[in-house]
Amino acid sequence: MNTARLKTELLCLGARTRENIDKGRKGGAGPTGGRYFTLPDETCIEIPLQARFTKDSPFTLVQTDGRWHILRGARQLTEVKPIPRPRFYEKTTSDGLPMRKVAVLHGKDCLASTVYSKCIYWSRGRQCKFCGIEIGHSERLILKQPRQLSEVAEEAFREGAAEHITLTTGTPPGQDKGAMMLAEVTEKIKERVNIPVHVQLEPPKNTKSLEKLRDAGADTVGIHVESFDKKVLSEVCPMKAGLEDYFKAWKNAVELFGEGQVSTFIIAGLGEKDESILRGAEKSASMGVIPYLLPLRPIIGTAFENESPPSPERMIPLYRGVCQTLKNYGLDPRKNRAGCVRCGACSSLTEAFSRGI
Repeated sequence: MNTARLKTELLCLGARTRENIDKGRKGGAGPTGGRYFTLPDETCIEIPLQARFTKDSPFTLVQTDGRWHILRGARQLTEVKPIPRPRFYEKTTSDGLPMRKVAVLHGKDCLASTVYSKCIYWSRGRQCKFCGIEIGHSERLILKQPRQLSEVAEEAFREGAAEHITLTTGTPPGQDKGAMMLAEVTEKIKERVNIPVHVQLEPPKNTKSLEKLRDAGADTVGIHVESFDKKVLSEVCPMKAGLEDYFKAWKNAVELFGEGQVSTFIIAGLGEKDESILRGAEKSASMGVIPYLLPLRPIIGTAFENESPPSPERMIPLYRGVCQTLKNYGLDPRKNRAGCVRCGACSSLTEAFSRGI
């Protein structure tokens, strides 16, 4: 079984299930509507189970005698194991807040939190059309405090549930784009526990904001352009149309954090052509930035809820091309210290890089 190929098929097509299983959160930042599993070789994947495109999936998730399997039609493909619910979900912070409201487990061992789950572009009607960060606010904490996050990080690390952390944010007002807030949280976490921390933000207006993040102890940074097609950006991510801002921020970030410790999402399925993905991957890799390629995950409640991810047949050659580019520039995603690239549950990039696809 080619793990990278199967993982790509599942990410693009999802799975249908009638089993009584948690199908993941419905809103918030990043991919939603899925459940984390491991394949027999310990590869981690978030299998889409909720989105509308999954109703036509050829894959079915079934449980038999307490064991979970993926079927294609009537044929059993592989056993999968759900990532266990961590014990810290049942605990509270010192101010009585359920820890699961502060941060959650992504993948096998990544503690993740949206520190600030609002975004100025939503109030202006200019939000990314695939983003669900402000969906489900009534069920979530809008702003997490540094002390709360540090307590959860310490507990998750002590339990052995988390080995690295991802901190993301909606874009708040101000030129630092949330860098100061993320730096404060990172510093507080590092005071309590020695754990690698990844931060994600829009390009700040000056280098000092990135320096603050480095000085606070951030290990890796994600500055996500999403697409290199300017027309697509203007339609799907209207506030991201200025690519030069990203190039400048990547250059500064690589100088501060090192090659291979800066990453950018490239989402396939926004309306772009393959050439823009491959050219963009070449541009970012040439600057020491990991082009983290992943298929679109349509989120219910967003403008893209009725869209479908790209086909596996399209994604497989794209992964091959991006992986070759990484090798050409001496970048290895397996050496990334923290965050989405290390987690890898929503992309087949690492498996394609290390094993072929």
